[in-house]
Amino acid sequence: MRQMAATELLRRTFHVMGGDFDKAGEVSTEVKALLVEIGVDSATARRVARASFEAEMNQVMYADKGTVELAVTEEAVQMTFQDEGQGIEDIEQAMQPGYSTSTDWMRAMGFGLGMGLPNIKDNSDEFHIESTPGIGTLLKITVKMNRA
Repeated sequence: MRQMAATELLRRTFHVMGGDFDKAGEVSTEVKALLVEIGVDSATARRVARASFEAEMNQVMYADKGTVELAVTEEAVQMTFQDEGQGIEDIEQAMQPGYSTSTDWMRAMGFGLGMGLPNIKDNSDEFHIESTPGIGTLLKITVKMNRA
């Protein structure tokens, strides 16, 4: 017996420009507002917003440009972050809390503390990352709907 696909409630694509700190965080803010608008529970919306903000900031800080794909079903919120940029040399090392390749300038602004990828993983039910140095990074996350 075939299983029916979950009903898609929302799909959006966003664009992120590397180095544009003035607009940093706008995508994650819009994502959270869209989730609340369609009735996603606040706990799920917060988890998505936290993970989305960290991933968006990584694109702003380390990529030339990126896209964010949002897909919402009755069961989960799925996000795909794909960028063109420096990529990640050592994903295992980058996943360690506190490890950062940020510049002094980024740290002076309060970013690049080495908690981005660990925070994304902690706020996701499913987490997949792949990266090619000098090419870019692909990150896919899923946050399941909170079932009260």
